[in-house]
Amino acid sequence: MKEKGIIFDFNGTLFWDSQKHYDAWVETSRKLRGTPFNDYEMVHHMFGRKNSEIIAYAIGREPSKEEAEQIGREKEIIYLDMCKKDPENTKFADGVEEFLDYLCENNIPHTIATMSEKINVDFYIDVFNLAKWFDLDKIVYSDGTIPGKPAPDIYEIAAKKIGIAPKDCIVFEDAISGIEAAKSAGIKRIIAVASKEPVEFYKSIDCVTNVITDFRNIQNIL
Repeated sequence: MKEKGIIFDFNGTLFWDSQKHYDAWVETSRKLRGTPFNDYEMVHHMFGRKNSEIIAYAIGREPSKEEAEQIGREKEIIYLDMCKKDPENTKFADGVEEFLDYLCENNIPHTIATMSEKINVDFYIDVFNLAKWFDLDKIVYSDGTIPGKPAPDIYEIAAKKIGIAPKDCIVFEDAISGIEAAKSAGIKRIIAVASKEPVEFYKSIDCVTNVITDFRNIQNIL
């Protein structure tokens, strides 16, 4: 493969949990403003963004730090409870483990860049045994200092952590904001994962180089 490094978004990409986040935000937005987010709002104002930005959109103003933390924590408790009650589907997408084995066996630098917060990342580290395939110190997540996608920062930081220039990385993404972030970071190859939206949804996005529906035999297109 021409590119030298791999960066994965996590939610909706390695772990197909978009519906759980969707449902948790529907419940949370209903509490915050009396009506749930609709499908358009989910795609353009929720997926790939950090909690404080989603909350600001929902309530129509910037929340205080304490307010954002409290609402975000309540939403994540709802989401994590859904995951814990559904262990059968709290797993990697098809082909992910085999692909991660391939990356490790071939010493291809790789990491995760997710807008999930620490409470969720700690859960993923435990449930998915991420230490088997990833250097945990190189995982980039929403720690309160990184602008949310579509800002490019998270992918720039992830590329730096694995020691590869953004232009020499492949990014796997499912969210529009994440795809925009990768493009703005200078990622030349963006592979969209059609975990919730149809394949055709991504084919119209000019910076998407490939669209996949699972990770089986993915190394054949790299």
